[in-house]
Amino acid sequence: MTLLPMSTAPFEVPTDRDMLPSERRTFVATHRTCVVAYARRDHGPAQSVVYYVPTDDGELLIATMQARAKAKAVERLGTVSVLVLDEQWPVSYLVVYCDAVVDRDPKLVVDVMMAVGERMSGEPIGEEARPFVERMAKDEGRVVLRCRPYATFATPPRHLHRNDQEERVTHWLSASVPWAAADEVP
Repeated sequence: MTLLPMSTAPFEVPTDRDMLPSERRTFVATHRTCVVAYARRDHGPAQSVVYYVPTDDGELLIATMQARAKAKAVERLGTVSVLVLDEQWPVSYLVVYCDAVVDRDPKLVVDVMMAVGERMSGEPIGEEARPFVERMAKDEGRVVLRCRPYATFATPPRHLHRNDQEERVTHWLSASVPWAAADEVP
């Protein structure tokens, strides 16, 4: 497994049709922020905005503290949903349904934290920062949520740019699509 570098050109979502399965995977691989959601024992679902790191084998890696509810929920339930956010306007998103496990490998934790730092700053982080990140990971009891997608759900962005625009704002239904689905050839 290899962590993918931060994309300099996030996938732009079509506004006139649903995304193809391959486009959904590209959208996830080229973005950096998401809302991770999981069921709580009481009340409604919990949600947190976090950075994630995609891998070359399709996993989404999220660094968190072992003591946080996200890690506890993954250990209890083994599933999360990840709403990948586009940082462009109009906002688009893709929900990714995942099986998930907690990984405590210290090297992976630090690698993911370094990659998250690069996504946060938009700049590479030099290896001279690794000892600081290792210490922080240890002091904070950091782990990695390894999220393996099995399905996605998308709705193209529809936006009203002005009250008198000629283009109609339309909506349609979408559906969950298996993560590994092939693009249908017309």
